[in-house]
Amino acid sequence: MLIDAVTDILREAAEVAILPRFRALAAGDVCEKTPGEVVTVADREAEELISRRLRDLLDAPVVGEEATAADPTLLSALRDAPTAWLVDPLDGTANFVAGRPEYAVMAALVQSGRAVASWVVRPAEDDVHVAELGSGTWRNGVRVDRAPAPADPSRLRGAVLTRFLDDDTKAHIATAAPHFAALTPGTKCAGVDYPRLLNGDQDFLLFHRTLPWDHAPGVLLLTEAGGTAHHLDGTPYSPSVPKQGLLGAADSACWRTVRSLLLP
Repeated sequence: MLIDAVTDILREAAEVAILPRFRALAAGDVCEKTPGEVVTVADREAEELISRRLRDLLDAPVVGEEATAADPTLLSALRDAPTAWLVDPLDGTANFVAGRPEYAVMAALVQSGRAVASWVVRPAEDDVHVAELGSGTWRNGVRVDRAPAPADPSRLRGAVLTRFLDDDTKAHIATAAPHFAALTPGTKCAGVDYPRLLNGDQDFLLFHRTLPWDHAPGVLLLTEAGGTAHHLDGTPYSPSVPKQGLLGAADSACWRTVRSLLLP
């Protein structure tokens, strides 16, 4: 079964390349990929292993975060190839480097520009979320259904990653924050924040950057569990269409409430 086979591949990558280096990175194991963005030997080794195994499982292009950093033309496969794999070998690398357990290994299968299956594995907690288009979302073998969020904004909890927002939007969000029960910066790991939204720890998530390996897995988990994710203009998220600004929420009513309060 494809779902189980890919889960095993991601677990193997974590066991071989990631877990042995958690809180044990050597000085030469970390470098800056772009200003403010770090990459480790664990990211690269995990992606190589995952990419090789996925191609053996289903021969299709692999769009990996680290490979795409070296060759951005790989992104075209998400739009042009009938089927493509999408891989984030170590989401939350900065947390991993800092010795924090908020990191994940993620993958998605994209067909005709749409994610049809996704996987989020959290090695530090031995926690696995999977989703398949039309078949629901599952956590450690148990079906996940996201309950509707409270209608009262003062009971809503959410996370906003403000790092890439412009100053005016940051200021508006700061002004709107008192409308909510809680507004945090999130964990800096989509592979942690999306499951927290699924499991009821928070009711919405707002991101500016929408890199496909960060969001395709989590968005499918969310929508298959009954939640919703749209760009700020209301258009649905697609990993093959680059567009900034993404709001995920427990349900459509929550999405509209948060959109109206949080953003100008």
